[in-house]
Amino acid sequence: MAPSDAAIVIRDVSKSFGPVNAVSELSLTIPRGTIYGFIGPNGSGKTTTLRMIMNILLPDRGEIEVLGQVGTRAARDRVAYLPEERGLYKKMKVRRLLMYYGRLKGRPARELGPEIDRWLERLDLARWADKKVDALSKGMSQKVQFIAAVVAAPELLILDEPFSGLDPVNAVALREAILEQRARGVTIVFSTHDMSMAEKMCDRIFMIYRGKKVLDGTLDEIQATHGGQRARVRCAGGAASLDGLPGVAKVTDHGQVQDVELGGDPQAFLHALSAKTAVTQFELVRPSLHDIFVAIARPESETQTHTESP
Repeated sequence: MAPSDAAIVIRDVSKSFGPVNAVSELSLTIPRGTIYGFIGPNGSGKTTTLRMIMNILLPDRGEIEVLGQVGTRAARDRVAYLPEERGLYKKMKVRRLLMYYGRLKGRPARELGPEIDRWLERLDLARWADKKVDALSKGMSQKVQFIAAVVAAPELLILDEPFSGLDPVNAVALREAILEQRARGVTIVFSTHDMSMAEKMCDRIFMIYRGKKVLDGTLDEIQATHGGQRARVRCAGGAASLDGLPGVAKVTDHGQVQDVELGGDPQAFLHALSAKTAVTQFELVRPSLHDIFVAIARPESETQTHTESP
């Protein structure tokens, strides 16, 4: 990829906080005009990486290039950031607040006025334009903060857990607004714990685990690399015992449906299962992003559980 095609280039970046290595030797290239998902367990280094991209934190080693620039100027007027820790001036009225944030990014008031009105109408907030922020619900406040991030028409939009705490209706509204930004050519980087949302929205997905990159690619590429043979089966009369059947490595029982990781020939497994019980559904499936995430992150969870047990 040519440098001009990249919105963000991270080169061998490391960041520590005392004895904790939050990010270790991370390299990552994010193409312009894409939606790039950041996933990883809590404490894995996602937010630290986003804050280094924004120059809120500086790396101990390595270099970060944003929109062709290296250094503090890269994180100014062309980049917008929605932090995980939401923060708005609660005593300001909504329209005035949005005008203030837009002016901070250098846009003239005559351009911001119509854009603010469009966004307030777009996200069903027009009737709250002259209300103080502290009169808004959590979901409405989150939508206002999103508008504050996009009202100045950034080239790069960085969103840290944008869907956290939203009800389904507001989550859909925000998702559609994000997709609208991508259609406008904006590069979008967002972190999320919602694997389904990442699967559906992201052009590429990056996973960081214990400060190191463990996944980086399209969903198809990631599934192909971490796939293996998997079958989804439904048997007459409910879940069947799969003990002793050829090639069974692991079974995840969902009640009526069982997901089976196979270490052998799927057809041999199906033949043996059919001889044992009536099979009403059998399909070969690729692992979901959730499955891959859990498979990578589970050792950390098990260690923590063991350590914290009395």
